[in-house]
Amino acid sequence: METTRTDRLKTVVLLLAAVGLALGLVFYFTARADIADLVWTAGVVPALIVLVVEILRGLRAGEAGLDIVAALSMSAALVFGETLAAAVIAVMYSGGTFLEAFAEGRARREMYDLLSRVPRTAARHRDGGIEEVPLDAIMPGDRLLIRQGDVVPVDGTVASETAFLDTSALTGESLPVRLAYGDDAMSGSTNAGEAFDLTATHEAKDSTYAGIVRLVEEAQASRAPMSRLADRWSLGFLAVTVGIAFAAWWVSGDPVRAVAVLVVATPCPLILAVPVALVAGLSRAASFGVLIKGAGTLETMARIRTLILDKTGTLTEGRPQIVSIDSHEGMAENDILRLAASLDQASKHPVAQAVVAAAKERGFSLPVPSDVAEIAGEGVVGHVEDRNVIVGGDAFVASRVGQRPGDHSAIAAGSVLVAVAVDGRMAGHLVMSDPLREGAGAMLDGLRREGVARILLATGDRAEVAERVTEGLGIDGLRAGLTPDQKVLLVLTECKRGPVMMVGDGVNDAPALAAADVGVAMGARGAAAAAEAADVVLLVDHLDRLGSGIQIARGARRIAVQSVVAGISLSVLGMIAAAFGYLTPVQGALLQEAIDVAVILNALRALSIAPRPPAPLRRREDAPGHFDSAQEAKA
Repeated sequence: METTRTDRLKTVVLLLAAVGLALGLVFYFTARADIADLVWTAGVVPALIVLVVEILRGLRAGEAGLDIVAALSMSAALVFGETLAAAVIAVMYSGGTFLEAFAEGRARREMYDLLSRVPRTAARHRDGGIEEVPLDAIMPGDRLLIRQGDVVPVDGTVASETAFLDTSALTGESLPVRLAYGDDAMSGSTNAGEAFDLTATHEAKDSTYAGIVRLVEEAQASRAPMSRLADRWSLGFLAVTVGIAFAAWWVSGDPVRAVAVLVVATPCPLILAVPVALVAGLSRAASFGVLIKGAGTLETMARIRTLILDKTGTLTEGRPQIVSIDSHEGMAENDILRLAASLDQASKHPVAQAVVAAAKERGFSLPVPSDVAEIAGEGVVGHVEDRNVIVGGDAFVASRVGQRPGDHSAIAAGSVLVAVAVDGRMAGHLVMSDPLREGAGAMLDGLRREGVARILLATGDRAEVAERVTEGLGIDGLRAGLTPDQKVLLVLTECKRGPVMMVGDGVNDAPALAAADVGVAMGARGAAAAAEAADVVLLVDHLDRLGSGIQIARGARRIAVQSVVAGISLSVLGMIAAAFGYLTPVQGALLQEAIDVAVILNALRALSIAPRPPAPLRRREDAPGHFDSAQEAKA
């Protein structure tokens, strides 16, 4: 609402200034110069009042910028009788702010599209009929009817035989996705096929789309460090402008030259180009399924030098397949899997979800666990059918039952080992294989071309597993067997070398994501803690989107810097020309506004940044043993 009122005020001020300028010109060319001066002055006063109010608000907030130059130029033009110049400045300044608002609105288009898609109601099955209910009334377990063209209101699972969902607004995927019975459906997707039923798994406020909307709103309200730096630079530019103006007046004795200098410096591309370019970058990244929380994060992404990757669910698919089940103490393999899967229902870790999926594929009925406690990065403890069950890493489970970890040297490198204990005794192990994400190698190779100098893998898994998975990728360092706090320590250590990006997807990654300069959560359906702690959320589980996001960030920052340098350089040249009398105040105003339009249009080029697709991986000759040291390889 406040934004709407501000935009309306800018429009009214622009209309008053434009009408005043046009009407004054009519009187001027009909030999009524005295009336023309009055009309021009009347058109300038509203713009000057609004400008002074904005300056006072900024000063109360401890901010000062080049709005002061605009006020000085308008005031000086009126004082020294240059009413036409003042009228031109008023039109051009109000037009510049209007153009800036329009440009930012254009840049935010994809973000506004996300916000405008929020559904208000949903069709719910109830007592053999369909009722239309507000989103707040939907609870987990409710069965909803998703009609053709409807936006999925909450996260849920498909309760019909099949469904076709258009996820392009969220992930950039151009083709509809086919989902089968029991598959997860992301809120915010559009039903591109026939009507289907959906079983809600989350309330609306906790669903993926609601989280995306919150992130978008945060991004819209943010300011980049570069924008705040522009404010500080503007004070120096203000001093230079006033200095040149007074010098021109003092040397020439003509105050009109000082007015011309002030006019050329009003307003400054420094405060126009940066926000437009960065917001355009945010919007462009969102169209590729890379949701960046704010302009500050976008700017930091452009300077990333070190990338730290989690393994499970990030570098790998995160959906391991069960290769075998090793039974101890004579327990049946199916019982081991059923009890482990029942407990793992309480965890969102990719391995836990894979165990649950494997059990459901075998048709097992999974009871609800109780007294569940999850130790991030270690395992899960709880009760299933009055039996004490522990599921997790071998060392964790063994310590809980008072045993030493077993010798699993025969297990193939690259496999994931899940230990299961029942009633205080080691029941067995699930041997799982988690494949590398398709295109991961090409993506890493592309990031190096973009200037990422150092790529590390940080995992809680065994060193031999991590080495097998990363074979041929040319990883610069591998840290295995890490606990969540050790991941944080690694991130903080690497931050001393330069800006660090951490990519993860699980609860155990959340602390490291928060500690990094830029934390990236894989997939909007990942652990809520990871998405909350992250600065960037990849809305689709494709690792190559990370490269697209970094390319867009660097492109947007480069365009912002180009606009600032070009605009300031042209403004300084114009001020020098005005100081020597080569530009009148009116000519200076027209020149400066031409510069402003040019830099804003240049900043909008960030909307058309086209990330390069990753090239085929060129395997490095020193891989797979390309680690900083043997200690790193073995953690």
